[in-house]
Amino acid sequence: MVRFRTIVVSFAALTFCKVTADSGSSRDAAIKVNIEAFDWAATLIRQGHFVVDKKGAWNSDHPTRSQENDFVRDHGFQEYAKWHLAVEPRHSANSKARYKFPFGDFRNVHRCGLLAVKARAHEYGYQEIESAAANLLEMIESARPARQQRID
Repeated sequence: MVRFRTIVVSFAALTFCKVTADSGSSRDAAIKVNIEAFDWAATLIRQGHFVVDKKGAWNSDHPTRSQENDFVRDHGFQEYAKWHLAVEPRHSANSKARYKFPFGDFRNVHRCGLLAVKARAHEYGYQEIESAAANLLEMIESARPARQQRID
């Protein structure tokens, strides 16, 4: 009887550990890097369509809800998605809730937007998204003229 109880308790503990571990990874699996957006941002950076603004400027530089709604109405969700470094597939493709981590103003990539993405992704443990933002930030730093090379 004692041995049976130990086995049941051990099985329950293992099951709890597996569920706990899986729930962390399912959160990570739920939100993924938007490869199309990463490629779009890289293309814009190579073409010089980026703003080298200071950390914290994203509060005033990011598009408003009204601007987002106008952009979706005029260009559709496929174009809207290109401006978000992550997607959450459990939401509909025709839903703003699906697209996470915005980085630009629908014209230019903003350095401050990528800094915000990197910080939020780090805070919530989205390592792939954090890494993608860091790579894009490195591209901006490399594309900047030598006289502008500085990190705030």
